[in-house]
Amino acid sequence: MTALPPHQLQARLADYLSAQTHAPVQVHNAQPLAGGASRDSWAFNATFGDGTSERFVLRRDLPTRMNEQALTRAQEFALMRAAYDHGVLVARVRWLCEDERVLDLPFFIMDYVEGVSVGRKLMTSPDLIAARAALPSQMAQQLARIHTLDASGLVFLPRPLKNHPARHAVQETYATLDSINAVVPALEYALRWCERYAPAPDRLTFIHGDFRVGNLLVNPAGLAAVIDWEFSHIGDPCEELGYLCMRDWRFGADKLRAAGLSPREPFIRAYEQHAGVTVNREAVTWWEILGNIRWAVICLVQAQRHLSNQDPSIELASLGRRSIEMQAEALRLIRQSDLNGVSTI
Repeated sequence: MTALPPHQLQARLADYLSAQTHAPVQVHNAQPLAGGASRDSWAFNATFGDGTSERFVLRRDLPTRMNEQALTRAQEFALMRAAYDHGVLVARVRWLCEDERVLDLPFFIMDYVEGVSVGRKLMTSPDLIAARAALPSQMAQQLARIHTLDASGLVFLPRPLKNHPARHAVQETYATLDSINAVVPALEYALRWCERYAPAPDRLTFIHGDFRVGNLLVNPAGLAAVIDWEFSHIGDPCEELGYLCMRDWRFGADKLRAAGLSPREPFIRAYEQHAGVTVNREAVTWWEILGNIRWAVICLVQAQRHLSNQDPSIELASLGRRSIEMQAEALRLIRQSDLNGVSTI
């Protein structure tokens, strides 16, 4: 599949929306959004037959997936609607199209939410100083709300084998490595360590699956919307807390372990207050270690998407070299835990 030029994308979207609304629609000002390693996203304006104009975001599949467990557009659409109805800060979804004749691959359209999602900009912009101060509490509150979402109607969500998310995650990571025929001693060692000390969950909940700076839209007042729900699943909420502590998501603010915005302990306490639970700190650290391992593996997968010529992309190619950084971080955390004793990770 070749990328649609903006004028062709606009023309096809105009025809699609005209058919959906039963009135002429004009589409203009289509612009690709930053990122796009997992999905193709565009912002655009639509002017309807009554003269009103709104700004939307198109979220479309790419020819290949970074993770075969990722939700389809229809599943993500249903999930985001449920999250919106649950009171989570998420864009309202509007139209879903699974007819590949329209834009070559499935897509959905949602409301545009103003905000910054680029991690480096979020961390350094003078306009977002107040937002950075407010974000830790806002993120803790949103996570607590996300983890209470009733997923009983979302039967498509991946669930852990034998209700043991940690062991299931290790097995999946091994399988991903095998799928690209990668033999990496550091990752093999780290995965064996994780397999040995995999924590049993205190509870199972719905989780976002990729909750971090970079998947948040932030305006001067703070958190405006949580985006990118394609890796949502049923799991251990400690996975979510450990994941957002990964060094790679701190964007240079390494001393602030929780997303580069706060020390870890105050963030966990804020989450506990909003969620009304007690968090296992050792499990959070285990999930941080596994998060680094999984991200190291995903970087190798992303590079393979480029090398296979299925998704030629400088961005995907560049991610391959990042794997070694995550490998080193996982080994550093394991060494630290071994020095201090496993019981006090």
